[in-house]
Amino acid sequence: MATEPPRPAPPAAGRPEGGRGRCAGGGRGEAEEAAAQPAFGASPGPAAAAAGGRRRGLNGCVPLSHQVAGHMYGKDKGGILQHPDGTVLKQLQPPPRGPREQEFYNKVYDSDCCDSILLELREYLPKYFGVWSPPTAPNDTYLKLEDVTRKFNKPCIMDVKIGQKSYDPYASAEKIQQQVSKYPLMEEIGFLVLGMRVYHVSSDSYETQNQHYGRSLTKETVKDGISKFFHNGYCLRKDVIAASIQKIEKILEWFEGQQQLNFYASSLLFVYEGLCQATTVRLSDVTLADKRGVPKGLLSGGDILEYNNNIHVINSTENGKIEASVSKGLSKFYALHKKAYSKRHHSQLSLKVENLEQDNVWKSTTCITQEHLNGNVIPHLEKVFCHMPTEIKESANVEVRMIDFAHVFPSNTKDEGYIYGLKNLITVLQNILDN
Repeated sequence: MATEPPRPAPPAAGRPEGGRGRCAGGGRGEAEEAAAQPAFGASPGPAAAAAGGRRRGLNGCVPLSHQVAGHMYGKDKGGILQHPDGTVLKQLQPPPRGPREQEFYNKVYDSDCCDSILLELREYLPKYFGVWSPPTAPNDTYLKLEDVTRKFNKPCIMDVKIGQKSYDPYASAEKIQQQVSKYPLMEEIGFLVLGMRVYHVSSDSYETQNQHYGRSLTKETVKDGISKFFHNGYCLRKDVIAASIQKIEKILEWFEGQQQLNFYASSLLFVYEGLCQATTVRLSDVTLADKRGVPKGLLSGGDILEYNNNIHVINSTENGKIEASVSKGLSKFYALHKKAYSKRHHSQLSLKVENLEQDNVWKSTTCITQEHLNGNVIPHLEKVFCHMPTEIKESANVEVRMIDFAHVFPSNTKDEGYIYGLKNLITVLQNILDN
């Protein structure tokens, strides 16, 4: 059994984030919020009191309030809890599924393991810290796993089941029919979105989608359905898409090189930071042919008035240059009234975007003709910094981990179903990135 992780320092005192969800199988927990509110939206009363007693009986552990898919504690037979030390606890499923998943983790994380295939596989899984049982219920067993989203401030999470079959080779005819009827396109598409939660910077809130959303996606709509996960309410996070493709390709490379395990009904867990890095946007050489061409955002007398959740202008410089900053206060509104234009022969805006934290990593200059501005400068700035080039994909804070191993079996052939799903998912993400 692996060594238990060190207990993190107590969180700083403050108001918990109300109504913010995270992910299934590992998440940044909010113990205070979960303890203060009824579990999973239950109404106050006897049920809530019982839930509170159940929490106290679990030695400080609380139901994970931020799942996007999977069994929910207190609602289903199994469920996921959050341990006070920051790890997540996945309740062992009834035999044979639960013991099979435990055996998988024990084999991969065996301290004496010298199998290069399994050693590499660890890179793509949540860290495993053995099993745990509450003192008051020693017969209840939980897998103790890494909290994949713990390092994120505003994590966006998506759970995607991978493979052409969501049932294993030993499934009964009834089970096969049940699984196929849930999503008949699984064999053709090769993956299924089980749930997602996306942080929107404009409203400082999360948008969630459940398994019914994923099952509604067809061959024609799956691309747009997946792209919703990478859209923050203002723009498409192409840097995150590019980084996700890189990580999936690493997992695909592992599958192409192994013939000892086949995975069924297993998922990829995607997590990325919803808050953009602090970025400076400089508008230089703002030139207008005449006042008749001044965009609506430019007031008479050359003043600019722009209200925006995602960008706020913080300074005005000489020669018609403006500096704007994207910061963590994304939900506040700011306005600037400064002279920002001068007459030149050509009506163009030159937009330079620099990443302040990595000064020389990314610089991009884009020219936009006045006729394409449609009266609003700021949204075009958003497009510039949000549609980041793929060259910076390594800087995006993204996690892609394999989860759910109750249906993993020994094999002597490649896992063609899982490989098919990975390749199709990469193709869809690449199409989103290219278009």
